[in-house]
This record gives sequence, structure tokens and C-alpha cells, in this order.
Amino acid sequence: MNPITKTFQLPDGREVSIETGRLAKQADGSVVVRLGDTMLLATVVARQEAGENIDFMPLSVEYREKYAASGRFPGGFFKRETRPSDYEVLISRLVDRVLRPLFPDNFHAEVQVIITLISADKNIMPDALAGLAASAALAVSDIPFLGPISEVRVARINGQFTINPNISELANADIDMMVGASIDNIMMVEGEMKEVSEADMVEALRFAHEAIKVQCQAQIELASQIESSKVKRVYCHEVNDAEYKEKMHAACYDKIYAMAAKGISDKHERKIILESVKAEFVSALTEEEKAKYAPMTGRYYHSIEKEAIRNATLDTRLRVDGRKLDQIRNIWTSVDYLPAAHGSAIFTRGETQSLTSVTLGTKLDEQVIDGAVLEGKTNFMLHYNFPPFATKEVKPIRGIGRREIGHGNLALRALKPILPTDSDSLYTIRIVSDILESNGSSSMATVCAGTLALMDAGVKIRRPVSGIAMGLITDSKSKKYAVLSDILGDEDHLGDMDFKVCGTSDGITACQMDIKVDGLSYDILTEALEQAKRGRLHILGEMAKTITEPRADYKPFVPRITQVKIPREFIGAIIGPGGKIIQEMQRETGTTIVIEEVGEFGVIDIVADNVAARDAVLDKIKRIVSVPEVGEIYKGKVKNIQPFGAFIEILPNQDGLLHISEIEWKRLEKVEDALKVGDEVEVKLIDVDSKTGKLKLSRKVLLPKPEGYVEHKESSRSGPRPDHRSDHRSDRPDSRSEHRHPRND
Repeated sequence: MNPITKTFQLPDGREVSIETGRLAKQADGSVVVRLGDTMLLATVVARQEAGENIDFMPLSVEYREKYAASGRFPGGFFKRETRPSDYEVLISRLVDRVLRPLFPDNFHAEVQVIITLISADKNIMPDALAGLAASAALAVSDIPFLGPISEVRVARINGQFTINPNISELANADIDMMVGASIDNIMMVEGEMKEVSEADMVEALRFAHEAIKVQCQAQIELASQIESSKVKRVYCHEVNDAEYKEKMHAACYDKIYAMAAKGISDKHERKIILESVKAEFVSALTEEEKAKYAPMTGRYYHSIEKEAIRNATLDTRLRVDGRKLDQIRNIWTSVDYLPAAHGSAIFTRGETQSLTSVTLGTKLDEQVIDGAVLEGKTNFMLHYNFPPFATKEVKPIRGIGRREIGHGNLALRALKPILPTDSDSLYTIRIVSDILESNGSSSMATVCAGTLALMDAGVKIRRPVSGIAMGLITDSKSKKYAVLSDILGDEDHLGDMDFKVCGTSDGITACQMDIKVDGLSYDILTEALEQAKRGRLHILGEMAKTITEPRADYKPFVPRITQVKIPREFIGAIIGPGGKIIQEMQRETGTTIVIEEVGEFGVIDIVADNVAARDAVLDKIKRIVSVPEVGEIYKGKVKNIQPFGAFIEILPNQDGLLHISEIEWKRLEKVEDALKVGDEVEVKLIDVDSKTGKLKLSRKVLLPKPEGYVEHKESSRSGPRPDHRSDHRSDRPDSRSEHRHPRND
């Protein structure tokens, strides 16, 4: 073994190493990236030849976590890693989005990148190292790649920017972004913020890019030491005919340009025109030409379509649907559309529509997070669904795709900063966005509809959030460019940037950016952010026409949650042996009671449909946690009678002894002469034994003393005085806490 290692330092001095030549040597490229005790193995393999008639880049990026990396067993019945979690899918997408634009346009061989977490430091986020590992594996291979790239997490913690902070530090961050870039250009951004300014976001990107340049240089130096990576493989995955391409350009370009310059708002009408232009050209070919040029026709036509529409936009400063560059499509909104949902909204912008619902639940509905590194629970979920009818298509529905997971996560990050804090909200919140129509910006429609549905549900959000997708068209020759607000699906597909920005009137809460062109300047980026802000505020104004603030109260059928805190030592008393006490309370009142230990307290959530049921539970809890006080009067129930007195339950599971001499002022021969089991009687706590904690009660002190009363001496009683403790314990099945002060048990 002769592994080759390259190291570099993060801005805070921590060392990162990249090693190759030790593991997975049959792959085209493999590296191990290490920071602290966290290690990622990245491998890349590419087929030698492209598949027949493949005219695109078949790239797959897979990120996987081994539970053994952190010394844990996988959950579930099979006790092995199965399908990827949402977290693993999201990391895979982050890496894919940076790598994909950097393969040569004419390289169509299938490429698979696999990144595996093989050792995990539980205070280091592995996602910040995944892009570095994938790029380094490509750098040491012979696969054509226009990198290297790297990704970093940039966070602002207590006013200071940090690269790849520890997990424990992120709780104090007001900016948390993943940034992917090459040495020259930023290519991908995704993250969440706590209502920060556009200028702060740009500054964070600058800081991240400086760190990425160091990491890219380290990969270049590592690859220079690997002989097999110095000469990239030779390939021929495209057959081209310049004459045929020019012929098609001459026949189709002007027609497409005219359509784009005219501006047609309906996307299906545009599609029909574009297909007819292509069909008209193909119909003029001979059958021999059709067969000969079939692999090229679609590729060339797409190129001509892209060129014509982009040039029309740059020349006319109007969009393919007739809008101005910064014009937002028509918006209409509605709330309370679903009568049985806890909250609902419709948000429609142009030909994009989201029907969104909000459901409010309890702690029992929280989602369990069980990853190799991240563990815990979350009380906020957002699920995004994109059925095929939204784009007038017929497709099989086979579960949730990566795109749906990614779009849902972006909307979740946008809305999370404006939700009530944990101390202000007792509910678990689930938002579901169903996209019913789509022509671009469906994830941003989800953000807007989610805000409206939360307000309709009565959730006390801090401020409304809206989202907008920005686009960019550039021409490197003429230096012309156009920043587009609220882009269509066509503009996303044909443009140079897809930049989604979400935020309130006070600042940005989330963003996602994919850049497909080299040389995007910070000036253009700043202009795009300012234009996005204007669009965002316009959309907020349109939303305010329907609802401006959360409803004053939840809807009548939403279960009410009341939270109380008790000292931790009383948790067992409320639950009872085998859960007997808490189950009995739920059965009697029809409520749901959730209790958990938090620090020195037990936190109890009471979920009730009516006030009476809630108050009944509160009263029972109050009685259980009450500490008996000498001098207090209690109304108790006779639980057990002995020759020497009666045991009275003055509080749940707390009995005191009412001695026969304390029942009445007159002498009693038998306790049964005055009391029987089940009687309710008022008594006063007259003493608590300092050693045993036994409670001593009196009833007679609450009764008028007879005139001329003479105190009887204990010795005048017939028969020996019994042993209270032994009699009591033998007759009572659970005597451990009988007539004792609960703090002494």
C-alpha cells in the first residue's frame, strides 16, 4: 500500500485530509476525506461507452450513511441499512447539482458517484464534506470533468462567519448555507436564514468561496501526483453534421424567434407551436435523411430553440409569455377551502397552483429522526407532492421522488424561522402541498400557500413569508444579460440560473440557487437579489388581500392542548404503577395526556376537546402533586378501616391515619360506629411524622366541642393498643407510600 495524502486547513485551523490509493482501488477514482473522526469514502465509476441514442449525461450521485460509523444499530425489524433517508437524499442532491454542469456537453457515458459515511464524529456534519469527496474522486480518475469543485457550510454565529461549524454551534447561527463552487464560480447555494438582508447573504457567499478555492487547489495538487489522472480518457459519444445543423438553423430559428418575441402566455400553445416548427422541418426530409439524422435532430432543435428564445428576450426585453423582465404573473389566493382541515389555502400564480393543508397534532405525532449522525424528534413537517396531471402528463406514480423531497425541504426551511418557538407552540405541525398545476416555481407556490394555510389554522407565525424564483439569461459575446422575476418552466430549462429566494418583509429566510453559466459576477447576483426582494414584497401584498394575520383562535374542531409543569419527582405518581393512574384519567375524561421529563420538570400536555374534560384532568393532577401541609383541611375518602382507626385518602395515593380517638369528641367503641369504607369526610392534617412521613389526621377538631367535654385517657380503653404499622401493611396491598409525605418516598 502506497496511499497518497493531501491535507489543508479550514479557516479555524482544523485539518482536512484527502487520501487515495488505499481503499476501493478498482473504481475509476476513490478517495477518503477526513475531518476529525469523520471519514467519507467517495468512489466514481464511468462506463467506457455511452448507451445507444443517449444524448444526455446519465449521472447518479448516491450518499449513504453506515450506522456502524457512529457505533449504532439501524432501527427497524431487519436491523440493516435500507432505502435512503430524506437527509441522505438531500445530500445526494446537493452534490449532484454542483457536479452535473461540469461534465463535457458531448460526454454521455453513465457515471455513478457513491459517497459513504464510514466513520462519524457526532459533532461534525458530514454533508459539508460530501461535495469535496465526490470531486476529489473525479479529480484522481481519468473521467473527463471540468472541475474540481467543493462544497462548504457557511454559518454566521454570534456575528462571525464560520466554515463547517460543529453541530453544537449551529443552534446560534442566523445564517446556515451550503455553497458549492469551482475556483472561479459559485454554482450552487442552499440554506436557511433568520430574516437576514441581501447584503449579508452576499457577504456569506464571498466568505464561503474563499474557503472553497483552498479546497479546489488541494485537489489539483493531489491529482498531479496520480499518473492515471493526468491523461483523461478518449471518447466519442456524439456524431455531428455541421451542414445538417446549419440547415435546421436556417429553417427553424426565425420561426422560433418570432414566436418568442410575440409572447404567448399559454404554455401548451407555445409547446404546440414549437412542435409544429420541428415537425414541418422534419416532414421536408427524405426517409433516408430522417433515419440518418434522427439522433441529431432532437439535440440540434433543442439548441436552436434555446438560442432563439434567449436572444428574443435579450433583444426585446420581453419574455416568452409576453411579460416584462420583472413582472409577476397574476396571483389569486383563498383560505379555508377545505372545511374539515385544521387550515387550508390555495395559492395560484399564473399556471402554477398549490392546494395546501395544515394539520395540528400532539407530541405523539412528532417525527422521529434516526440517522447515523442526527437523532431526535421534530415537531414540524412539510410534504410536497407533484402528481403527473399538474403538467398534463400520464406517468406511473411510484412513491416520492428526489425532486419532491428537495422542494419540500426548501419550503420547510423557508417557513421554519417564522413559526412560534417551542415554548409558544404546543402543537406538532404538518403542512402538505399538493401541486395541481405547474409552470415553474411550484416550490415557491408551496411557501406562499403554506403561509396562508398556517394563518388560516390560527398558528401564531411571526410574519408572512413569500417566495419567488429568479432566472438569468446572459450572452458572453455581447455582454447582455436579463434578470427574470417569477420564471416559467421554459425559462428555468433554457436559462442560466434558477435562484429561489424566500423571506418576510424583514429579510430572507431561505434560498436555493443553481447556476449553469461561468462568470456570474457579484454585481449581477446583487441585482438579482434586489429584484427578488421587490417581487417578494409584491407577492406578500397580493397574499394580504386574503388574510393578513393568523386567526385569533384555532378552529372549533382542533383539539386544544394545555401544558403544565410539575416537579420531576411527581412523574411516577401521575403515571402510576403500570400506567394505571394516567390511563384511568384518560379513560374517565376522554383526553390524551402526554408526559415527558425535561430537566428538573415533568412537562404534561393535556389534549382535550372540551374545557370540562381539561379541567377535570388539571384538578386530578393538582391533587396528585399537592404536598400535604399541616393545618390544611382536606375532603378525603375512607379507604380502609382498622380497630385503631381509619385510613383516609386525602390526596391521590396519599393516605393519612384518622385515629379512633380523633373521629369524634365522644368515645367510640368501634370505628364502624361513625365511618364505613367509601365515606367522604372532611379532615384536618394535624401532624407529619418527621421520621416516617406518616400523616396524622383529625376529624373532631372540625366539629364543635361538646359543652363540659372531659378528655378520656388512652389507658381507659379496653384491650391492648394494636401495632398500627403492621396491621396497616398486612391489609393494604400497596403500602409503600401509604400516609407518607411523597418527598420522603
